[in-house]
Amino acid sequence: MGRRDDESFTEFVVARGTALTRTAALLCGARQDAEDLLQAALEKAYRHWGRIDPETDPEPYVRRILVNLAISRSRRWKVLREIYMARPPDEPVASPVHAVELRGTLMDELRKLGPRQRAVLVLRFWEDLSEAETAQVLGCSVGTVKSQASRGLARLRERLGTNMAPMGR
Repeated sequence: MGRRDDESFTEFVVARGTALTRTAALLCGARQDAEDLLQAALEKAYRHWGRIDPETDPEPYVRRILVNLAISRSRRWKVLREIYMARPPDEPVASPVHAVELRGTLMDELRKLGPRQRAVLVLRFWEDLSEAETAQVLGCSVGTVKSQASRGLARLRERLGTNMAPMGR
């Protein structure tokens, strides 16, 4: 069994960096934050790169680091950003007719979900992982993935209105 080297790490980043950036953006909400999150994940992966079996795909390992960092970051920011107001601020109303606006609305609502539900939905429906693969990445049971996906989708449907078609498979 050979050790992974700097060249294999560079090849991995070149090949999968864009996809991992998209995943990070979905997990944390903003592209700038996603780039910082991915940088931190790649730094952690690089430190342990020599220990990863060269016969296995390193992407699930890096994706798990990304998800864990996003969840930890979300917990820290929730404490820092929580502001109490006498009444909730007005919510902007987006037109559901235009596809770009709908996508933006969906992304906004995805950001409002908890980090675990958001991670499950991103991995299941954006990354198109199976329930078992998602459970493996998150280090939880398949039942947890199912319940988090169900709750997250229900919350999205509730917030987006009853005219949203089911997203299940």
